[in-house]
Amino acid sequence: MKLSWPWARKEMSSTQDLYKELLLQAGSKSGVAVNWKTASQASAAIACARVIAEGIAQVPFKLYRERPGGGMDAARTHGLYDLLASKPNDWQTSFELREMIGLHLAFMGRAHLYKVRGTRGEVLELLPFEPQNVETIRTGWEISYRVRLNDGRMLAVAKEDMWHLRGISWDGVNGLEGIKLAREAIGLSLAMEEHGARMFSNGARPAGALIADGNLKEDQIKLIKQSWEDSYGGNANAFKTAVLFGGLKWNPFSMTGVDAQHLEQRRFQVEEICRYFRVLPNMVGHFDKGSTYASSEQNFLAHVVHTLMPWYARIEASADVNLLDDAERREGYYFKFTAQALMRGASKDRAEYFAKALGSGGSPAWMTQDEVRALEEMNPMGGSAGVLPIPTNVGGAPSKPTGEPDNENPA
Repeated sequence: MKLSWPWARKEMSSTQDLYKELLLQAGSKSGVAVNWKTASQASAAIACARVIAEGIAQVPFKLYRERPGGGMDAARTHGLYDLLASKPNDWQTSFELREMIGLHLAFMGRAHLYKVRGTRGEVLELLPFEPQNVETIRTGWEISYRVRLNDGRMLAVAKEDMWHLRGISWDGVNGLEGIKLAREAIGLSLAMEEHGARMFSNGARPAGALIADGNLKEDQIKLIKQSWEDSYGGNANAFKTAVLFGGLKWNPFSMTGVDAQHLEQRRFQVEEICRYFRVLPNMVGHFDKGSTYASSEQNFLAHVVHTLMPWYARIEASADVNLLDDAERREGYYFKFTAQALMRGASKDRAEYFAKALGSGGSPAWMTQDEVRALEEMNPMGGSAGVLPIPTNVGGAPSKPTGEPDNENPA
């Protein structure tokens, strides 16, 4: 039996919500407010977050149990297997939940899920909270949580009822927020994007001034300005022929260095944001002229190894600690991402490596077939597959002892 959901799921606003949102509007030196909402409008930032979130979501995440004699099996009879692999709650799939967790971790450095328990204490449902609505309270070495609900009420949640996933952390309690670390890079990217948009909205030409021979009245200035903008402002009116009269002259301003190097600066900001999120630029569609198919394949493998694998290890360890009890861990239960599908681009390299490990080419073998199968997350075959093979071209065929009959030629 599931525990009742103690609060409404309807979106509501309150004075506290407004204050919270205003406080989160952290400004950057570029003059642009940077929070998770504005950061999601920066193409490089949301692309980095999506690469991480979708990389976490697209790989199967299942509960396994170790075999006493080696190997493992999917723990399909355990209640947590279906919870993490298929249906974590009433409205989300496993993919959607893990994608949301990845987005929260990339932007906010933390993710929070409420564990709905049954009458026997088993976890029946995982309900996600928005990280900005959760406050971690540390009293000595004791940790608890306060959650701001949609109706403005505060809910106290004990540590054992909250699955708290952390990114890289300074104090071991809260993860460092990605959008705060990359605030200046994201703010400058947004400012440059706005600058480019305004430049094109004003005709994609340098700004200038209309100069009159005499003094003009205030109403005349407003009329001339409005007529000029209506006639020649915007992309639709670009390159039209301007007709000046009444002694008016057009004096264009020279292009600044920022305007001349606008494209180069925008490309650099993509690379700068990628550094903060530790995502290779080519994974967000940012390629240089020297990119080739071979280099792109290796960059993708580097993305799996250096970007996604640390997230996989972090989430696996957190799930083991927060969703399994001590007895279940002693019995050999553990969570694991199956990332072999992402490594298929290097199947040829892996095949050559395994062939050499098994003694191909006359070199001594240093791995058994079962050890190779374990690296591919396959169950052992047992028997001779667990014994180091002997190279076939070393020492030749063994000679028959003298005096024994030749079975191949009995005549």
